[in-house]
Amino acid sequence: MKWQQGDFTVTDNREDLDIEVIHGFLCRESYWAEHIPRATVEKAITHSLCFGLYHAGKQIGFARAVSDHATFAYLADVFVLSDYRGRGLGKWLVSCILIHPELQGLRRWMLATLDAHGLYEQNGFVPLRHPEWFLEIHYPDIYCRKE
Repeated sequence: MKWQQGDFTVTDNREDLDIEVIHGFLCRESYWAEHIPRATVEKAITHSLCFGLYHAGKQIGFARAVSDHATFAYLADVFVLSDYRGRGLGKWLVSCILIHPELQGLRRWMLATLDAHGLYEQNGFVPLRHPEWFLEIHYPDIYCRKE
């Protein structure tokens, strides 16, 4: 699938993804995947439905959906490079993901965010109605561990 908005494009074509841009942002600029190894990023991409955001052919954003394609999806690793923020591109990227044909009819979408609640609320996300129903196992320093 491909969506166009002026000089900007969103596509789910995995061959267009620039792993250097994606890994660079996640490893050095994100708060959620600091120090993530490139091999881990590549494995995550392999096992997700991925979306690249491009300006004139250059990758400027990314997101991925982890899903069973029947009942549930988790939105992860959403970013737009800093030079392109404030233009509604993150909102557009998420909206493209939500209308993707392979992700229709799902009962639940989830995500985690520290600071972008307003962005996701524009696309219909709301705080957990019953947070007491949800549990997690979280290893925040997993990419820094020595083996």
